[in-house]
Amino acid sequence: MINHVVLFKLKTYPDAEKKQVLEQFKNMLLGLKDKIEELKYCQVGENYELNAKSFDLALITHFDSIEDLDAYRVHPEHMKVVAFAGEVVADRAAVDFQF
Repeated sequence: MINHVVLFKLKTYPDAEKKQVLEQFKNMLLGLKDKIEELKYCQVGENYELNAKSFDLALITHFDSIEDLDAYRVHPEHMKVVAFAGEVVADRAAVDFQF
């Protein structure tokens, strides 16, 4: 199995707007589980500190193979989330590893 972990740092927003953006982003990511067959597990967590100096949101996903991860990466539903992320994310980090 492949574990795909992504951390997101949002652009600067006022607190109320940041909460809304985080909720929308989180719901979009979680919604992929029902839309992409290759996605076997999906967990999304917000940093407990709203204005942390580190990352704001973590995504943990599991796939049966690298090929399934590659299919996920180009899936049209995932690309919609990627487009949204492009509007709201200032920085991201990712790692993929076998487990």
